[in-house]
Amino acid sequence: MRRLLIPVRLFVPLLAGARWSDRLIACLGALIGIAATAAASSVAPHVGAFPFLVAPMGASAVLLFAVPSSPMAQPWPILGGSIVSALVGICVARLVPDPHWAVGIGVSLAILAMSALRCLHPPGGACAILPILASGQSAATDFGFALLPVGLNALLLIAMGLLFHRFSGHSYPHRPVPVAGHKVVATVNGILTEDVDAALEELGETFDVAREDLDLLFRVAERHALDRVQPARR
Repeated sequence: MRRLLIPVRLFVPLLAGARWSDRLIACLGALIGIAATAAASSVAPHVGAFPFLVAPMGASAVLLFAVPSSPMAQPWPILGGSIVSALVGICVARLVPDPHWAVGIGVSLAILAMSALRCLHPPGGACAILPILASGQSAATDFGFALLPVGLNALLLIAMGLLFHRFSGHSYPHRPVPVAGHKVVATVNGILTEDVDAALEELGETFDVAREDLDLLFRVAERHALDRVQPARR
C-alpha cells in the first residue's frame, strides 16, 4: 500500500494554500479573460499574417487567474515583461542569423532585461522566441510587433484580470493585507521584516512570493500558534 502512495504523491499540488475552489475560479477567469482578450484584439488591425492573440498570453492567464498574488502576475510584469521580451526577440532576430543561437540568446537577454526593469514574467521568454521563430516574415521583426499584437494582448488581459478579481475574492493588483477577521499581532519572538530579508539571503533561493506576504504569513501563523498554546496554559 505504501508503494502505491509514492507515485500518487507526485501529483499532489505544490502550491501552498491551493484549494479546489480557487482552481475552479481560476478556470473561470481564464475562460473569460482569454476569450474576451481574443474577441477585443480581433477588432484591431492584424500584423501581417499573425493571429490577433499570441500564444504566450495563455501562460500569462495561468499566472493572472491561478496565482494572482504572485509578483510575476502583477500588471507591470505582464505588460512590461511581454513588450520588453518581444523587443529583445525582434532585435536578436535581426542580428543573429543562426536560429539555434538566436532563441537561446533571445530568452537569456529577455530574462536580463525583465530583471533590470523589475518586470520578470515567465511567458516573456515565449514572447522573445516568437519573432525569432517567425523571422522569415517581415512583420515579425518590425518593432511595432511588440505593441500590436503583443502589447495590446497583454493590456487587454490585465484589464480582464482587474475586472474579474473584483469579484473573485482575491486582491489584484495584489497587496499583502490581512484576511478579513484575521487579527495580526507582532510576533512574540520579535521577528522583523529585516529578519525575513536575512533569512532569504541565507537560503540563497528565489521564491515566487513577495517578502511582505512572507512577513504577514509568519505573523498570522504565530497568532494561530498563540491561540493554540494559551488555552493549554489556563
